[in-house]
Amino acid sequence: MTNYMNQPRPIVMSFSGNDPTGGAGLQADIEAASSMGARIAPVVTALTVQDTQNVKYFSATDAKMVVEQARVILEDMPVSAFKIGMVGSIENINAIHTILHDYHDIPVIVDPIISAGGGMSLASEEMALAYSDLIFPLTNLVTPNSNEVRLLAPEADSLDACAQELMDDGCEYVLLTGTHESTEQVINSFYGHHKKIESTCWKRLPNSYHGSGCTLTSAIAGLVACGQSIPDAVSIAQEYAWQSLVDGYQSGMGQFHPDRLSWTKNWTESNRDVITNSSPIKKSNQTEN
Repeated sequence: MTNYMNQPRPIVMSFSGNDPTGGAGLQADIEAASSMGARIAPVVTALTVQDTQNVKYFSATDAKMVVEQARVILEDMPVSAFKIGMVGSIENINAIHTILHDYHDIPVIVDPIISAGGGMSLASEEMALAYSDLIFPLTNLVTPNSNEVRLLAPEADSLDACAQELMDDGCEYVLLTGTHESTEQVINSFYGHHKKIESTCWKRLPNSYHGSGCTLTSAIAGLVACGQSIPDAVSIAQEYAWQSLVDGYQSGMGQFHPDRLSWTKNWTESNRDVITNSSPIKKSNQTEN
């Protein structure tokens, strides 16, 4: 009889930066993918100095180190999906392109991070062009917000046209998120096969969140690694990401953090006593004679 409890979780290799607040970057990827039943193999592309208000500065990882981090894992462990977040430099885009080209049968989910939540630029115009030339032709799904997609498709005259341009660049699907638009509700639009497939509306929440894009994209990548189709993964991950924002909290003086593990709260509260009582370390009140 197969012991499914001991089966390894599917692996998502995430190329992203480290956020010391834990709100975005690799920490967000780990929590979101784990919540979907996968696990992250983290490839560090940048170190950031940031708080909950903004990124102060960052340092990109050397491109050779990015490649070596990825290859040593790919040669040792089965990776079921790639997730790309903050890349740090154009050299790292070239490095990641090399990996994706060599492992072209693994699905690629891209969160094209252009700027931090506080506004600091994290990618140059040259890097935006490199996305189009090197990453998007190998991408199954890209998840820009409306500000990012306008920078990635500057010649397009509407958000629909921006999404079409990304598909022209080679992206199979586009999930365009509408948090930054001045609409009453947040409208996310999903595109594929050079047409809009559907739009979903979400209640606009009163706070600003740090790591919402990482949460959504990594949840999708985790679901894809577990065998979900991209359309199904997009649908499920939006529900999960929105709930993590509803349950979000303010840990500093700036943006709120999504609570990506809010689904564990009931379990933790109801099982705390069970965990404590089942500890292998037993206390005894007996005294030796």
